[in-house]
Amino acid sequence: MKKIALSLAIASPVLVQAETINLEIEKPEFYGKINVTQEFVQQKDAGNYSQLNSNASRLGVKGKIALEHGLKAIYQAEYETFQDDGEKAAGQTFSQRNTFIGLEGGFGRVQAGMFDTPFKSAQNKVDLFNDLQGDIKNIISKSENRSKNSVQYSSPSFAGLVATVDHLNSEDEDVNNGLSASLAYTRGDIYVAYAYDNEVNGELMNAQRVVGQYKVGAVQLGALWETFDNDGTSEEGWMASAAFKATSDVTVKAQYGASDIKIKGGTSYSLGADYKLAKNVKTFVYATSEESDDETKDAQYYGVGLEYKF
Repeated sequence: MKKIALSLAIASPVLVQAETINLEIEKPEFYGKINVTQEFVQQKDAGNYSQLNSNASRLGVKGKIALEHGLKAIYQAEYETFQDDGEKAAGQTFSQRNTFIGLEGGFGRVQAGMFDTPFKSAQNKVDLFNDLQGDIKNIISKSENRSKNSVQYSSPSFAGLVATVDHLNSEDEDVNNGLSASLAYTRGDIYVAYAYDNEVNGELMNAQRVVGQYKVGAVQLGALWETFDNDGTSEEGWMASAAFKATSDVTVKAQYGASDIKIKGGTSYSLGADYKLAKNVKTFVYATSEESDDETKDAQYYGVGLEYKF
């Protein structure tokens, strides 16, 4: 940890005093993840094809600066990279992810910038196929949002209970501001959360989410239920997941969900297995099937991938 001494000159009519404040600055942490899959797609009413996917691969830097009075300044800048074709939309080589500046202390934590809403974060690790085709954002939920122009407060933990509130600035006098909030409880291997969105996806749109996760021995169980209301019309969806750590290196996973929120009669089920090659390296296989009342969107996805974290 580096220490930087700053001298502040305080002027008065009769003297000038120099006061030294010592700030403890942690060395910035550079981190990243590269996740790439070779995927084969079998469509019900169309041709089959294969594709190489970069799945939320990213580069970032984050850190903290110890201040006076037990406070810490926090910062993070994170960008998605694209290992498959080198760009996303409109020729972007990098796409902004969770990026913010903030302050934390005994009062909790305040941050401002662009980051996942409390509603999205409330899912914790229930979604075992996150960032792959089996991700709940593809069939189950419309509310996996990373919102810009946000100011968020998270309370300190009260016996495992944490409240988070996110104010989303619309920056438009004709558009209402959004609100996302969650209440999450963690105790040992038990996790329970409730989350609420108000006009995050647009006017007159609200959502609620309940999440539960429990780990016992080598088995992790999870479930999620949510509703989405749009001007008086309400739809709901749910999913359940299970992971079994067969050995110290092998984890077998299964997940099933059904929802009318994104598409009528939508269902998604996935099977997969992870094999740990090193502490921060794994290879994995998966199969996902998606069905709905609109059969033209029915398809099966089969993939094999490799992930590095650093």
